[in-house]
Amino acid sequence: MDTIAFDPRWWVTAVELPVLGAMAMMVWRVRHDSDHRIDELEHRLDVGMGQAREALAAYKLEVAKSYATTGYLKDVEQRLTEHLVRIEGKLDGVQSAAR
Repeated sequence: MDTIAFDPRWWVTAVELPVLGAMAMMVWRVRHDSDHRIDELEHRLDVGMGQAREALAAYKLEVAKSYATTGYLKDVEQRLTEHLVRIEGKLDGVQSAAR
């Protein structure tokens, strides 16, 4: 009977090297794909954040426009001015009475 001797060089050459090569290729592909997906997600996030900032700026502008109209601000300014003039008159009256 012929016995086949186990040759470790044959095992390394025929089995282990191709398996290790395939595993290295799989690791490289997974890393490449994950890097690509991360880059894509970063881009989508940047675009979304830009759109959110633009929408927020537009909303703030709309709120500022509709919150206080020019006429209302002029009315408030006039009332404050009149009130300050009355206070000034009272202070002048108190000051002249004290002399």
